[in-house]
Amino acid sequence: MKAIVMILIGMIICAPAIEPHSDHATYPKIKTGAEQMHLYLPLLKNKRVAVLANQTSIIGDTHLVDSLIKLDVNIVKVFGPEHGFRGNASAGAKISDAIDPATGIPIISLYGNKNKPSKEDLKDVDILIYDLQDVGVRFYTNINALARLMEACQQNNKPLLILDRPNPNGYLIDGPVLDMKYKSGIGMFPIPMSHGLTVGEFALMVNGEGWLKDKVKADIQVIPVANYTHDMPYVLPVSPSPNLNTEQAILLYPSVCMFEGVYINHGRGTYDPFTILGSPAYKGIYEFSFTPTSIKGMAETPIFMDEECYGIDLRNYDTDLLRERKQINFDWIRELYKAHPNKEQFFESKFSNQMNNIEIQIGRGDFRQQIIDDVPEATIRAGWEPELSEYKKMRLKYLLYP
Repeated sequence: MKAIVMILIGMIICAPAIEPHSDHATYPKIKTGAEQMHLYLPLLKNKRVAVLANQTSIIGDTHLVDSLIKLDVNIVKVFGPEHGFRGNASAGAKISDAIDPATGIPIISLYGNKNKPSKEDLKDVDILIYDLQDVGVRFYTNINALARLMEACQQNNKPLLILDRPNPNGYLIDGPVLDMKYKSGIGMFPIPMSHGLTVGEFALMVNGEGWLKDKVKADIQVIPVANYTHDMPYVLPVSPSPNLNTEQAILLYPSVCMFEGVYINHGRGTYDPFTILGSPAYKGIYEFSFTPTSIKGMAETPIFMDEECYGIDLRNYDTDLLRERKQINFDWIRELYKAHPNKEQFFESKFSNQMNNIEIQIGRGDFRQQIIDDVPEATIRAGWEPELSEYKKMRLKYLLYP
């Protein structure tokens, strides 16, 4: 199978819906793959098209699917990822097949009874499109959905068109490379916590490194982003998921998502997810407090629901410090562990299946004990370094952007 990469330059003004947290230096305006319709419309002519999309799949203010329908592209079905086609399902919630009320097009869920299209799903499809906004971390499931779609396309001899989008954390390549002993639904590939790739580059890596089943290669074509570099600050025009609803949350996500694996609320059940951290156990230790509640479409049953939690407020944290340091911040998990009055409870899994614990989240088996033993951060990082350095070298083969 062939892998074709189309690299073109262009400019467009993209009005953000997520308010920037600070002023950045002037950069050229970028143009996403989806916005460069003249490059891929000829590939869709007289074809039966299926699209893997969600609420981030936009061209200006219009959804990709709506835009293509107006141009008489024959979209026969839409596949929906985690959070659903319209992006209003809670994290981890199973989603059923449906009919899109706006277009009448069938929606096939890939986050319910199955996680990739079946042979039956693809029998009336000539070409597939992937257009999902990613945020650049291993445990954000859009890249897993892409890899599964690539596998389904290869197995059914269908070409896949990938409309690339910027990575808002593209500057950051950090964290341990996944020990495949801890492979899970939130970590399927030997990449670091923050991988520094766009979805187009990730797809090239999956093909190039033979990560699909039986090391097959999918027939992919990438429409790259124009005027983009990995170091560019990028404010997403649409929230990528219900609990990544601000630029602050997106930029903190590589450092704060590890709290999914410990007994701490990280803002789920509030309108400030991934920007606040706390537990009832810290009463009298921290002054800042918040109370998680049930919020439909965001967190119906958050940890410590209706209990006052005390802890750390990161809503005004200067995320430019993360960009300057180019490292995931482990200070907060170290601080909260040291401050916890019941340290054995700190690393308890919040989930009965015991999958989403700190080992699964971090991707290594030694991190828990290192935090318990207060191992210096430099020592912890030195343990990752051989694999991380090798990953950085390997990554260079697949970059589409400076």
